[in-house]
Amino acid sequence: MADAPETGREGFDRRKQGEPMNAPAVDEWFAREILPLESALMQFLQHNWRNASDIADLRQEVYARVFEAALTEPPEKPRQFLFTTARNLLVDRVRHAQIVPIEAATDLEALNIAMDSPGPDRTAMARDELRHVQAALDRLPPRCREAVVLRRIEGLSRKEIALRMGVAEDTVTEHLIKGMRLLAAALYGDPADVRRTP
Repeated sequence: MADAPETGREGFDRRKQGEPMNAPAVDEWFAREILPLESALMQFLQHNWRNASDIADLRQEVYARVFEAALTEPPEKPRQFLFTTARNLLVDRVRHAQIVPIEAATDLEALNIAMDSPGPDRTAMARDELRHVQAALDRLPPRCREAVVLRRIEGLSRKEIALRMGVAEDTVTEHLIKGMRLLAAALYGDPADVRRTP
């Protein structure tokens, strides 16, 4: 009698690299790895898409793309895959919206279609924002700054940060919470001294 296909966490861990999972195993993987990221995904979509009435449809399209990809091979880094998929969907929607029928213009150069690279004004604004973020980071207490940089820029887990900083994971969490609150206050709130405790 043939063995039933592996499902669940054990089945996911035991399956061979590149081997597709069955739909129930993908359902379980999706519920465990992707659905807990829904609030972060919704924030990302709301921040990057102007039409609020499209957000629920965009979320479902992202979920469908992630689920379909996981049927072939679940990604090793689900969070990164989810947000890359969301970004690619938004890019596809923007490009689709910019399509102009060829019959609509007699002179192709008259089509003022945005290029993939940002213009000088957007580049200057992005540099200003980056300088603003860097200045806010520089004003954080050293341990908070280190934890925020390791987590948000280098993408390390809390466990990896704890090992690198030589502290407990709970301490890393405290540094991250304090650092992110101070950054939010510096970037979006009161421009007063960010060293004060919230």
